Amino acid sequence: MNEKENNEGMQQARNIFSLQDDFSLIKAFKEGDESAFKDLVLRHKEKVRNLIYLNLGNTSSIDDISQEVFLSVYRKLKQFRFQSQFTTWLYTITINKIRDHVRKQKIMSIFSAFSGDDSDNFPDTGSQRENFDINEMVREAIAKLPPKLREPLILRDFEGMSYQEISETTGIESGTVKSRIFRAREALKKHLEPWREELL
Repeated sequence: MNEKENNEGMQQARNIFSLQDDFSLIKAFKEGDESAFKDLVLRHKEKVRNLIYLNLGNTSSIDDISQEVFLSVYRKLKQFRFQSQFTTWLYTITINKIRDHVRKQKIMSIFSAFSGDDSDNFPDTGSQRENFDINEMVREAIAKLPPKLREPLILRDFEGMSYQEISETTGIESGTVKSRIFRAREALKKHLEPWREELL
C-alpha cells in the first residue's frame, strides 16, 4: 500500500470513528489511541466553553480554563469507570475548574489596590436601554447569581441535564438542586424586572 492509499484509509477510519459514542472513544483511548482523545475534545469543547462563559460572564479566561479542563480530563481519563455519562463526569471537572478560578480571583482581589466611585459600577438603566441586547442582559444577570444558584440553573436550563445528573455533577442532593434552581429563577426575575417590557 502506498502512502496516499494509507492516508486515505486513515482518514476513512477517522470518519467512521467520529460517529462512535463517547464510551467507544474512551475505550479506544485507554487502548492507546491518542486520536480518540482529540475526537472527544472536538465533540465537547464548545459545550465546555459555553459552560465557562455562562458561569463567569466574560471571555478573557475561557481559553485558559478550557485548556485546564481537558488537561485534567486527559490525565484522569484512563481511570474513567463508565458508571455515569461522560458529559456528567466532564461537567463535574469543568465546574470544579471554574470554582478554582473564582477562588483565585477572590484571593487576588484582596491584594489588588483599587480606587474610584462605586457608583461607576452601576450605570443608569436608561443609558443601557440604548444598546439593549436580550441575550447579553440575561447572561449578565446569570453571572451575578451566587455560584451555588448559578451552577445548577445553567446545567438545567442551558445544558438540559436532569435533576439527577445535576446532583451527580455538583455533589448536591436532588431536592436541594430543585430548590436552588427555583431560587435562581426567582432571583433572575427580580434582577431583570427593569427590562420586563423588552424581555416580554
